[in-house]
Amino acid sequence: MTILRPLLLTGGPAVGKTTTARALAEATEPCAFIDVDDVRQMIKSGGVAPWKGVEGRAQHLLGIRNAAALAANFTDSGINVILSDVVTQDLLSIYRDLVPELVVIRLVCDPSTAKARAGTRPVYLTAAEFEMLHRQQTEPLETDSELDVSAMTLEVQVDAVRRQWRSRSEDL
Repeated sequence: MTILRPLLLTGGPAVGKTTTARALAEATEPCAFIDVDDVRQMIKSGGVAPWKGVEGRAQHLLGIRNAAALAANFTDSGINVILSDVVTQDLLSIYRDLVPELVVIRLVCDPSTAKARAGTRPVYLTAAEFEMLHRQQTEPLETDSELDVSAMTLEVQVDAVRRQWRSRSEDL
């Protein structure tokens, strides 16, 4: 049993954050996967998208704090943790404050590939929101690694993330 540093996968919509995180968590024992979208969506009445003004920002921050608390509980119990969220530099700073020794990997892919991937699943974002979130992910972000996954199969993508995660965990 190998315990690794907590991992945050970030990037724009449809780059494979959730799919990669789930596959990696299933292949890493013991491991928990925290989809921060799911944490935020626990608000069943009055939930607001993270980019929708002051309340959206407040709920995004609440989601981060709740996800960090879950991560701490799993980590304290000897369980590896993978988180998935779309973050900006200011939000990443909060994650780093709340989740000690966090490894952050940003997944990127060209917009046409992301749109093609998005077309294979239920759509929750408008075209404008999808574009905005991808544009936001072109801004500088102090990650531990950035992987262009445009031409990667899921298997190759999971393996590339696994190698980066293990490498960064050995840097302790």
